[in-house]
Amino acid sequence: MSEVLTTDRDVFPPFLYEAYRSTIKRAPSQAPIQLLPTLSELTGPGPQLSAVEAEDADLTINAGTGGQAIGQRIIVTGRVLDHEGLALPNTLVEVWQANASGRYLHRSDQWPGQLDPNFLGIGRCLTDGDGRYRFLTVRPGAYPWRNHLNAWRPAHIHFSLFGASGASRLITQMYFPDDLLLALDPIFQSAPGRDRMVSAYDGAVTEPEWALGYSWDIVLRGPRATPFEPPR
Repeated sequence: MSEVLTTDRDVFPPFLYEAYRSTIKRAPSQAPIQLLPTLSELTGPGPQLSAVEAEDADLTINAGTGGQAIGQRIIVTGRVLDHEGLALPNTLVEVWQANASGRYLHRSDQWPGQLDPNFLGIGRCLTDGDGRYRFLTVRPGAYPWRNHLNAWRPAHIHFSLFGASGASRLITQMYFPDDLLLALDPIFQSAPGRDRMVSAYDGAVTEPEWALGYSWDIVLRGPRATPFEPPR
């Protein structure tokens, strides 16, 4: 994952994208300076890998309440690949998302979407020998975000990937096909190659009378690279 170049404009959106209003305040006014990595950047996620359990990848039950999350169950799966299309096994993949009503379990999220006591909205897993990850969750809802008049974010799931060191962390978002809000969303529209952030319905992954399936591969570099958020 360290092979992704921070200067690659085909992978990272611009620091300043005026339609995405918060970038106006936080975009650097001068060219970023390359800092020498310290031990915390050079070492990997370490103990987090051994702490990952199979239940962590099931967001419908991992709240530990004994209840099931509310919403349309979905299976999200795919492979993590390098720029040559080779699988990256044992990669730590973390996700977080809003619940079915579009509400995050976070004190800063106070819009009147319904909270779900059986849904934390976080999960993690390690890729297998073929670089494959798999999550069972519920489809997140859209939510308002006040970027502009009547602004609503399309349904999405945040993904974080860790390579061999802390500095190799990459963050992106996965979207769903045929979402009409994608055309209106400045965050999605700011990303180069944004079509590569959209998952595909997969009938082979879908489980009858249980959950819809979506496939989404994450490519770290090259002409099919997944767009990632700019490093901060």
